[in-house]
Amino acid sequence: MRAQNIWTGLALLLTVAAAGASKIHLISFGKWNSVPWSSGSVADEKPLLIKIRPLLVDGQIKEYVMGAPHDVTDRLFVVRRAFRVNDSLPADAAPRWQWQRGGWLLVDRVTGHVSAVNLAEFDPLYSVAAWYRDYAAYCGVGEDGKKTYMVVAQLNRRKPILKKALGDLSDDAPADSACPSPVWERNPVRVSFEPAGSSKQTFAIRGRVVDVVSEEEEGEK
Repeated sequence: MRAQNIWTGLALLLTVAAAGASKIHLISFGKWNSVPWSSGSVADEKPLLIKIRPLLVDGQIKEYVMGAPHDVTDRLFVVRRAFRVNDSLPADAAPRWQWQRGGWLLVDRVTGHVSAVNLAEFDPLYSVAAWYRDYAAYCGVGEDGKKTYMVVAQLNRRKPILKKALGDLSDDAPADSACPSPVWERNPVRVSFEPAGSSKQTFAIRGRVVDVVSEEEEGEK
């Protein structure tokens, strides 16, 4: 009887341990679809088509995303979000749904957790981010909607490791026009910004420290 109670207790412990073990989640993407998108900054603007697809966690739609994902580690990746907003006016009889481009999401393949990435000054309309490791380089737009900045942000850091004033954004600036996608290099880690009408500027990234690379150093490389 005592032996039976011991075996029963062991079986119960194993059942509880199995129930508490981490569940393996399946992260996948659905089919691509083309949807109309408008910046909303120009009157009578003709909508453009953007490609989106669902982000699935265990077969259920978690978010809609666009563009290619970037693997930060073998466990974590980032991908840009797309979402719908209700663009109807109070006088409209029915909701008028409109697709918008969003910021970036961080996805954990193990836990299935999806969270928003906070990129300082990143503007969904004007900024184009280039990722390398856990760094994102882009030209951001200030809160006034006018001033632009060269920015390098790092995941899990609230403040960017680089934020340098660039210039002003015109009222009729088209989408993705803050500056072209920055270019990354490795060994040593560097990132170059080359906005239209401005000279190329290169920065060396050493952990959380950023150094300006001179033209002489660029030539030596």
